[in-house]
Amino acid sequence: MDEVLKIVNEIKSGIIKPVYFFMGEEPYYIDKLTEYIEDNILSEEDKGFNQMVLYGKDVTIEEVVANAKRYPMMAERQVVIVKEAQELSRTIEKLESYAENPQPTTVLVFAYKYKTLDKRKKLIKNVIKNGVVFESKKMYESQVADWIKRVLSGKGYGIEPKAAAMLVEFLGNDLSRISNELDKLAIILPKGHTISPKDVEDNIGISKDYNIFELRKAIGERDQLKAYKIANYFAQNPKDNPLVMTTGLIFGFFSQLLQYHGLKDKSPGNVSKVLRVNPYFLKDYDIALRNYPMKKVSSIVAALRDIDVKSKGVGANAVSQHDLLKEMLVKIFN
Repeated sequence: MDEVLKIVNEIKSGIIKPVYFFMGEEPYYIDKLTEYIEDNILSEEDKGFNQMVLYGKDVTIEEVVANAKRYPMMAERQVVIVKEAQELSRTIEKLESYAENPQPTTVLVFAYKYKTLDKRKKLIKNVIKNGVVFESKKMYESQVADWIKRVLSGKGYGIEPKAAAMLVEFLGNDLSRISNELDKLAIILPKGHTISPKDVEDNIGISKDYNIFELRKAIGERDQLKAYKIANYFAQNPKDNPLVMTTGLIFGFFSQLLQYHGLKDKSPGNVSKVLRVNPYFLKDYDIALRNYPMKKVSSIVAALRDIDVKSKGVGANAVSQHDLLKEMLVKIFN
């Protein structure tokens, strides 16, 4: 986040580099930086002749370089943006010589998503020397709730911890998807509003009673009645509650619980750090720790591996989602 702001602030202050190479597993910041350059380097009058957007699957590196070497028309500079640049991964090294001596009147931008290049390679060294390299790393789910709070604060909103937790549980660490949902809430709700679980439930379609967060909580508390009710709801709404995601998250929960059992330092700060768990959820883990001894957790993890494989269709083609969810709960509670 700090690095993104630094790049944006430099451009705002007129420090504009000839090459920008945005890469990494998290596409959100790559898209945001690319969009910022596309919208803000040139005036609207200059964009017509001096701004070009190319797509990796439609061009070659040689064509990109040829366009970058052109001179701007009646303007100080031109902007050449290559979106989906990861499609050029097999030939990207051919950019090396251009990056060593880039055209000073061109701003060349590569949006290289879902992949990274080795920073020891000469291409990246040349870009670092003459331009900007930014690696957009995936955020851990334990960090996403704080990110949501920061984004909403910037928009003039607050959010209750449970509402943030529901968003993370439902959307994971897909920042682009979360950002879209936050934009929806900002359109619907008045500025200064603190977003509640009900706001999330009403406007994003996440049930506050029947979601993976509540299922995990019910399992941790050994509340069998509630867990089976939620499982039945999931089975009746399979599109909104994919079995693979459900089993994967419950498997992850018990894997973390197994790790928790093995920790010598069980202080909240250390547990949150080691398990990469949002502190808001720690009480759920503490309850589950008391309800499931280490030996039981080990057997549950083994059973969940089998359920996870079946949920992906291996050796269980004739088994319904409802039956697999019931099997999962039976193996956890018995």
